[in-house]
Order: sequence, then C-alpha cells, then structure tokens
Amino acid sequence: MQVRRYLIAAVLTVLFLADVLAQPDEAPSKELFAWNRLPDEPGARATTGACRGIAGNALISAGGAYVGEEAAIWANDAHVLMRNDVGVLAWTSALELTRPVSNAASVTWDNSVLCIGGLSAEGPISDVVRVDWAGQRIIVSQLAPLPEPLSFAGAGVVGSTLYVAGGQRTPSDPARTGSFLSLDLDDANAQWHQLESWPGPPRYAAASAVSNDAYYLFGGIQTGVPADTSLEIRYFRDAYRYTADGGWDSLADLPYAAPGWSAVPYGPSHILLFGSPPIRTQADLGRQDHPSADWNNQILAYHTITNTWTDVGQLPVDRVTQPVIRWAEKFVISGEIGQSGAVTHAHYQSASQPTRIRFGALNYFVLAIYFLILIGMGLYFARGEKTESDYFLARRRIPWWAAGLSIFGTQLSAITFMAIPAKAYATDWVYILGQATIVLIAPVVVYWYLPFFRRLGVTTAYEYLEKRFNLAVRLFGSLTFILLQLGRMGVVIFLPALALSAVTGLNIYTAILLMGLLSTFYTALGGMEAVIWSDVLQVVVLLGGALLSLIIITGSVEGGAIGLVSTAAALGKFHTFTWSWDHTTTTVWVVVLGYLLGNLVPYTADQTVVQRYLTTANERLAARSIFTNAALTIPAGLIFFSLGTALFMFYRDNPQSLEPVLQTDAIFPLFIVQQLPAGIAGLLIAGIFAAAMSSLDSSMNSVAAAIVHDFHRRLSPESTSENRLRLARRLTFGLGVLATTIGLLMATVEIESLFDLFLELLGLFGGSLAGLFALGIFTRRANGVGALAGAVTSAIVLYLVSAFTQVHFFLYAGIGIATCCAVGYLMSLAFPSSPSPLAGLTVHTQSAVRD
Repeated sequence: MQVRRYLIAAVLTVLFLADVLAQPDEAPSKELFAWNRLPDEPGARATTGACRGIAGNALISAGGAYVGEEAAIWANDAHVLMRNDVGVLAWTSALELTRPVSNAASVTWDNSVLCIGGLSAEGPISDVVRVDWAGQRIIVSQLAPLPEPLSFAGAGVVGSTLYVAGGQRTPSDPARTGSFLSLDLDDANAQWHQLESWPGPPRYAAASAVSNDAYYLFGGIQTGVPADTSLEIRYFRDAYRYTADGGWDSLADLPYAAPGWSAVPYGPSHILLFGSPPIRTQADLGRQDHPSADWNNQILAYHTITNTWTDVGQLPVDRVTQPVIRWAEKFVISGEIGQSGAVTHAHYQSASQPTRIRFGALNYFVLAIYFLILIGMGLYFARGEKTESDYFLARRRIPWWAAGLSIFGTQLSAITFMAIPAKAYATDWVYILGQATIVLIAPVVVYWYLPFFRRLGVTTAYEYLEKRFNLAVRLFGSLTFILLQLGRMGVVIFLPALALSAVTGLNIYTAILLMGLLSTFYTALGGMEAVIWSDVLQVVVLLGGALLSLIIITGSVEGGAIGLVSTAAALGKFHTFTWSWDHTTTTVWVVVLGYLLGNLVPYTADQTVVQRYLTTANERLAARSIFTNAALTIPAGLIFFSLGTALFMFYRDNPQSLEPVLQTDAIFPLFIVQQLPAGIAGLLIAGIFAAAMSSLDSSMNSVAAAIVHDFHRRLSPESTSENRLRLARRLTFGLGVLATTIGLLMATVEIESLFDLFLELLGLFGGSLAGLFALGIFTRRANGVGALAGAVTSAIVLYLVSAFTQVHFFLYAGIGIATCCAVGYLMSLAFPSSPSPLAGLTVHTQSAVRD
C-alpha cells in the first residue's frame, strides 16, 4: 500500500515533468532592450545637465540648463516622476533647489539623490546637496562642500564612501582636472580627502560607475584654453578601476571615445555605457572631423571580470547630456536633441529576458530519463526496508568505494559543481589551498573519531554526545544540526534552480518544485540506500562532464592548452598564495587554517557525513571510504578550478556570448547549453540538478534520522521499529516539502556568491557543534555543564565576531571550535562532576566496546 502511494506520486510527477518539458521553445530574443515612452518632463524647453536619481521610489530631476533667446539659462526647479493615486506615472513640479545649477555629478545613495558641484551662471560651484523625497515635497540638505568648485565631474559611492573624479575648475580654465576626492557619508563631520589620481591625463565629462565595490572611470574630454579657441580637443577612450585596497588599475580601452557618456551597472558584472553627442566648443561647430559627424549612439557593455567590451545596441534617440538612471530593473533615458530645442522626453527601458537558448528536445529527453532513473532507484531500494535501521543505515551493506563516492558527492553538491568554477572564473586559485586540507583531516577522523561512531553502535552522531556528556548536550547538538540543514537545503535547491531557469527558460519556481518533488519521492521511498547509489551516479556524471567541458574549452581557445595556461598566468588567474598576516582576506594562513578547522564540522559533527561511516560492514571499510573521499578531493579540485579559468579564457575571447543578466554562479551552465553537443548538455544539466537533489536527499534522510533517533525514540522508547520506519518516511516527505518552500522563498533574495554564503553559514553555526565532539574526544575532565556552556558561548562569540569585526568568515569555524573547547573545559573545572566512562577514550584505551 505504501509503495503504491509513492508509485502514484511518481507517475504524477513524471506527467508534470513531461508537461513542463513539452512546452515549445521560444525564439531567441534579438534585442537586449525594449523601449517604452514615459510622460514628458514638464517645461517647453530642452534641458541638459540636470541632476537625476531615485529617492523614495520616485525619479528626481533637478536643475539643468537650456538655451534662451540670447544666452544659456540655468534652472533651479525640480520635477518628480512617481505613481499617482490611481497608479499612473505622472510628474509633479513647482519644486525648487537652493540655487540654479546644471552639470552636477549625480549619485543615488541611501534612498537619496546627491548633486555634487555643477555649473551656475557665475561658473562652477562647490556645493554638495542631498535631495530627499518626503512623499509630497523634496527636502534639500547640504553636505560638506568640495575643496574647490567643479563641474562635469564623475562620481560614485562605494559602500558609504563618495568618490569624485575630474571635472572643470573655472570658466576661464575649463580644460580638466586630475583630482580624485573621497568623502565618508556615514560621518556627519567628515571632510573631503585628496586621493591619488588615476594614471591617465586629467579630464572632465568622464563616465563613472560602481560595481562590486570598485569605482570605474571611462573616457572623458581634455580641451584647450579657453574653450572658444581652436586649440586641440582630446576625446579619451581609456578606462580605469579603483579599489580602496588596491588603488588604480588600467583597463581595456573603449571601442569609441566616450565624452559625456553615462555609465550604469547592469547585472552582477557588467557596466553599460550609453553614448551621447560629444560636448562641443564654439570652434567645433561645423568641423567635419569632429567625432559627432558619424556618431551612432552606441550602447556598450563592459564586463568587469574578463575586461572586455561588446556592442549591445543603440539608443532610440539622440541623448543629450542627462545621466541615465537605473530605476528598479529598468533605465530612464532623458533628452532628445532637436534643431529648435525640442521638449525633453523620458524613455523607460524595459530589460528583456535573457536570450533564450534552445535547450532542444534531445536534451530534455536526457533530462527526463535521468530523473526517471532516480525514481526507479527509490522504487527498487524500497523493497527490502523493514526497520528504521534499514532505512537510515542501508542495512550496512554499502561497499566502501560507494560510501566514499557518496561522502564526496554529498560534499560536492551543485554548490561545488557550479560555484567553485564560477569563483575561479571571477577571481583566481586562492581557494584551492583549502581543497588539500581534507587529506590532513582524514587521518584525524579515522584515528580518533571513527572508532566512537562505529564501536558504540550509534545511528546518529549525537548519540555519542549523550553517552559522553548528557541528554541535554545530545539534544542541543542534534537540534543545531537540524537547523543548519534546513538552511543548507534551501541553498542547494535554489542554486541549480537558478541555473535551470537562466539557461533553459523554465520558471525558477517550477524548477524548484521539480527538484523538490523528485528528491522527496525517491528519498522517502528508498532511504539511505537510494541516496548513496544516486550519489555514485551523480559523481560519475559530474566529474566526467566537468573533464569533458575542460577538454572542449581548451580546444576552442587560441593556442590550445599552452596558450590558455600562458595567457591566464600572465593575467594572474593562477594566483594562489597571498602572503600576509591580514586576517580579513584570503591570505595563505586564513585559507589553510580556516579550511582545516572548517572541515572538522562536516567530517566529525555532520550527520549527513557521519551516517555514511555507518553504512559499511565494518570499521575498516568505513576508514577506506573516508580515504577514498580524501583521494578524490584534490584531483576534483584541480578539475573545477581549471574549468573556471578555462571559462574565463573562453568568454574573454567571446564576450558577445555572455548574458549580462545572469548571475556569475550560472556561468558554467551557460557554457553547457551554449557549447556542448546536444544530449551531452542535457546530461550535464541533469547532473547539476542531481547534484542538488543529492545534497537535498542526504539532508532529508539525515534530519529524519536525527528527529527519529535523538528525539522520538529517545523520548518515546516504547515505540516499535515499524512505527519508526513509518514516521521516518513521513518526516522525509514533510522535510522535502519544507525544503522546497525554503527554496521558493530564497528565489526572491539576491545573493552575490552562494558558495561564500554556504561556507559562512557552515562556519558560523557549525563551529560550536564540532567543538562539542572535540571537547568530548580529546579531554577527560569536560562534563555536560561545561559542554553546554562552551557551545552557547561559542555561538555568542561567533555572532559578535561576524557582526562587529572584519575577520574573514573562513576563520569562523576555527573560532567556534576553539571557543567551545576552551570555555567548556574551564567551566567543567569550575563545576566538576564524575567523569563519563567514555571521557578521553581513544582507539588505544578503549576495551569495553567492540565492533
């Protein structure tokens, strides 16, 4: 009866899958932008140089200048575009600044618009004005003025630091300035600081943008003195990046000169530059060699990772020198040049969906077959399960090599398969040092930890905590594990769903539901045996697919493997060792020590891993499985990091193939569907989802084991084995539903790097748990009171460290373990009790317990 219910659920799942995958492919979108008209800004004049930004979910347009009957006229009125009472976008006017101004640098920050410097009738000014929208009126406040008057400057905010670059100083000397200034916006009494200038010539009207905590400066102008002479005018194509830690770096030149362009971040790693006619002097009017003679209003995309430029479209109108504003997921392009000074128009740009890549019927067929194989595993392994021990420990008949592959597959997951190549693609090889630390951890686990788990006959790791300390410590450890896994399940189901949605066009919520339903089905039915053998299949597919992808990329880049390695090395992509005592970044000691202690969390205190130690026939075979996992980690790490570097080289040569709206973590799936042959691509995409489901099924089964054994069986010892098996399956089903729900909620949260987030969560919440096991195994005097005090203190310390220090999150696990052990030992000395029979027990001293 039970199997029949699950079989019906499987059929319904397959029908749902078939219906989803049968949806016809849409034609790829050719246009990146879809333009829509907004209401015209009030005023029968063509205004240029207004200060623009977003405040209170409304578009602010303040000041500007326009051509009067005899001379230029500066405006001090401000207009606000917002939704009215009936939800229609409309302008509100009759608001004023403190004085008329145009060509101020404008920045949106902290839900306010900052207007920096600018040009008035008397010349450049030094005012720095903050404009807020209170719902009915604007509120104007003054910030610290610039050290000198500036107009046509570039500006951007990184964190809470405002940067201002270049600009004009005075009307009589409009040529340029090389000044680079900063202001701490969090400090009300802060003053401007002069910083080192960029390596290139002084300039004004350069485009500025901020992306990934870096300030970018593009192009600009340098003119002669005075402006109305025929002296040389230089239009720049150079580009620079500034970071607070590294200073200035020169970037690839723009394809075109960029005077008066507007730069806006787009997606996780692109900056869009919107062209405009160059700012002209009086002497330029009528010159045939002026750059505007053949101007084409290009939109350029700069990729911050590969340092490449791509043409991505054209503006629908000639844009005057108004800043382009990012408003939610869209842009506002203002201004239209007319012969008689036409009325300024606002255009609303609707970003199109990412270019739809045809996944193809064959790929969908392979994907469906893969999912059906997983369902078949669940049905097959459900036949021999009669007790909860069979369900959770796979009848202790798993071969050592399969258990080792399963440990590796559980730790691999879609997070590793996608995010480690993405990390190497976006940065370098610094993280690879941590991959080697499992080789150092494996002997520690086999020599000291494994004997306790095997010889005590436990089902969950936390049973040892009760035997060593007391029931309260066991329940604390088990509950901590359960909460950690609930968070982890959300991450591992969301990440591949994001990739599936991005590269196949499936709705992300549909993808999450598919993975959640399938993994819940075969795990609830087949138990740990289905989990382990699906892990084995997943590891073979993922490692084989990653290696195949690496070979294909190597053959497609210029120079092959030798060219790839030499060029990547010259660009610093193989950088591995950062020698410093800095504890806030990925220096050698932070990575090695952080990973070394961090690996104690999954391999000594995580039920999803420890449970696999218990599925082999004896302790010797369990030890082999641990060493098998360690032996796979280093070559797999080399494959994944090499793949990330190869992806960088491929998309450096083919920047037009990048999808600006995709998250960086989806770069490998993008390559799979773009470049791999049909069928192979489907298998690799199926492998990604299987990797996610592998981690999800492990968590579901192990959390169910913790609840059944650490809570239900311990607190209700009269329950029968059949009842516990029935409860285990129901719990697995409920956990699958809960994990799917968490994944759906996470789909609404923007996460820059899920790999970093996962490691941070593991270190923050797992350190105290690993500390409990270390405290019990390596000390004799520690007791239950001290252990609980150490664990609670560890959690508090980790919170304080994460919230109020700059310590790198790699060190969180080590801090948690050290705090738990130190405080737990000291508190045990302060509140002594009779030592447990297992206190300080090791494989050499243990004689009462046998395998």
